[in-house]
Amino acid sequence: MPRNFLRRSQAIFIAAIAIAVGGCGGSSVSVGGANQFVVTNLVADTAGPASHTDPNLVNAWGMAASPTGPWWISDNGTGKTTLYSGDGTVNALVVDVPGSGTANGPVTGQVYNPTSNFLISGVLSSKFIFVTEDGVLSAWNSGTSAVAVNDLSGTGAIYKGLAMSSSGTSLYATNFHSGMVDVFDGSFALVNSFTDPSIPAGYGPFGIQAIGSLIYVSYAKQDANKVDDVKGAGFGYVDVFNEDGTLNKRLVSNGALNAPWGLAKAPSSFGAASNALLVGNFGDGKINAYDATTGNLIATLHDAGGNPIVIDGLWGLSFGNGASAGSTTTLFFTAGPNDESSGLFGSVAVAP
Repeated sequence: MPRNFLRRSQAIFIAAIAIAVGGCGGSSVSVGGANQFVVTNLVADTAGPASHTDPNLVNAWGMAASPTGPWWISDNGTGKTTLYSGDGTVNALVVDVPGSGTANGPVTGQVYNPTSNFLISGVLSSKFIFVTEDGVLSAWNSGTSAVAVNDLSGTGAIYKGLAMSSSGTSLYATNFHSGMVDVFDGSFALVNSFTDPSIPAGYGPFGIQAIGSLIYVSYAKQDANKVDDVKGAGFGYVDVFNEDGTLNKRLVSNGALNAPWGLAKAPSSFGAASNALLVGNFGDGKINAYDATTGNLIATLHDAGGNPIVIDGLWGLSFGNGASAGSTTTLFFTAGPNDESSGLFGSVAVAP
């Protein structure tokens, strides 16, 4: 069983952001501005660490937003998705995400669906789509519950992330247990699986993000049961695939990677990381900026004091939509601090 259902102790949330002392371990030449950023904690599951509190926000993981709506965030520890504006205001809607049994599922990745594909029961349009660590694909149209649309729990699937093709005709789910990226068609049917055959044994697809017409996939080291990631310096890869599942290129190998999951393309006005591919490490909580074409390390994001930013339990990374989900030049993140027993939603912005 995935770690997220095994670690439910209510640890006291002392601090969500830790600043690592010393060098950043490989940051390189910066582009476009100073490497100084400000982290703001917006929502936490307990009072104190952030400006807003929501007890549902336990092990905040995947995140998505419509072009004008608020953030939808996967609460892996409670099996729900909860909604927040870019300033952390908590929306009243709380959606239960189904798992393979009668309880809520350990939800991870999610996407917004802007298309008329992916109908629920062939009738209702899916507005948001989710995957869980117990192998269930579900979708939401309205109300307070998502609906299971494909249950692959019997195959041993453990889904850690989800992305949608630019055409809106395919879904891609990282099956960490099998070591494959599973592809679903517009009717939620599993139609293909792919991976990078040159990835060393013992690694599985972890995070995933569609950027333009390309699919970026991060790989993390698997534990002995191929259920959870193993943290460690250099434990990770980032690949780029075409939408048909063919490998475009290996972008990043080892180096500053440490169980990488979050992936986001920075805008042209994001300081030292402008136009870079941002990769968030779950393993050490750092956000590294890479040249999106060459894969060269540009910088590890630092705070205004020159220390590398470290976010305990870092998961998702995504920029705002210019509306309810915040500024398009502000990076938003999710995290599961304290060994995933707590939750955090926050932002990273260029220091003034």
